[in-house]
Amino acid sequence: MDKADKHLVNPQNTIEILKKFDVHFQKKFGQNFLIDSHVLDKIIRAADISREDGVLEVGPGIGTMTQYLCENAGRVLCVEIDKALLPILEYTLADYDNVNVINGDILKQDIWELARKYNDGKPFKVVANLPYYITTPIIMGFLENDSPISSITVMVQKEVAERMQAEPGTKAYGALSLAVQYYSKPYLAANVPMNCFMPRPNVASAVISLERYDEPPVKTKDEKLMFELIRASFQVRRKTLWNGIKISNSLNYTREEIEKVLTDMGLDVNVRGETLNLVQFAELADRLGEL
Repeated sequence: MDKADKHLVNPQNTIEILKKFDVHFQKKFGQNFLIDSHVLDKIIRAADISREDGVLEVGPGIGTMTQYLCENAGRVLCVEIDKALLPILEYTLADYDNVNVINGDILKQDIWELARKYNDGKPFKVVANLPYYITTPIIMGFLENDSPISSITVMVQKEVAERMQAEPGTKAYGALSLAVQYYSKPYLAANVPMNCFMPRPNVASAVISLERYDEPPVKTKDEKLMFELIRASFQVRRKTLWNGIKISNSLNYTREEIEKVLTDMGLDVNVRGETLNLVQFAELADRLGEL
């Protein structure tokens, strides 16, 4: 039997493995196993994986996507939090010699150390079918912490993917949109129906690829202040920018100061934060930082 015949994306193979190891789905880890090869092909293409690449996979599960990654990448490192899945991965990945699996919480890993140990110190391409309950902390952890990561291609809840690439003034636009777009260029690679998973999830999914910037697309003198303003602006949607800043615990500006800065920027004093783009938030932070 060749490797393709053992692919877990084949539902029958997945069922056999789950029975063999008496696997029970762990809701707390958000486990849903992919059973559609077309989606896996789209993920590999979106991540632009070649034999020159080292891939970091978060939450490999039973190894469904890992098998495809091993067949396309130079090396693959998997971080799996569920200890019970380790013997299954050892079995399902036995035919591949370019993969390592470690047990741990990705949020507690030193990515620089992992890159040195498993990828010759070079940046990883992250590929993952992320547990939906912890999508944002994982992605923002990679982006904010200057990790050795060149791109992130992940399966996420469709609604979250839409928020990541949303534009000002749209319903999906928010603090996550601005944070992701400050660090990376998002691209929605595929929509994924619920019937592509086992067990079937309750929400639609999407594959989004984030190409990390070497330098942010806007410059600000105070990145921390900019993100405090962004968070304050979206604390209360449909309210004016001033109202959001007023109730923030981390900002201390008077209404007069805010209104003068907005006027100097050519904006209405009653502007809503959800209409400002990244360039405008950077300018707002710079002007307020000078007060």
